[in-house]
Amino acid sequence: MDKKNAMRAGAVAAGTTLMMLLMSSPALALTRDDGDDPGQGLSAMETIGLYVVAPIALFAVIAALVMVFDKSKKQA
Repeated sequence: MDKKNAMRAGAVAAGTTLMMLLMSSPALALTRDDGDDPGQGLSAMETIGLYVVAPIALFAVIAALVMVFDKSKKQA
């Protein structure tokens, strides 16, 4: 790829990223919608448990089930 094409690709990527950032204005999230009823917030430990520990545990359970019920022939 020559320098001109590389510059063009970089400009297109930068422009696309900039437009996506401008169009997804997070400031609009500050206004509440009709019928919006948020619940209680999660504590730090609940958040870590939900988004870190639970997926790791789920992965471990699925991996263990796959290993236990593996029907392929054992290689010696």
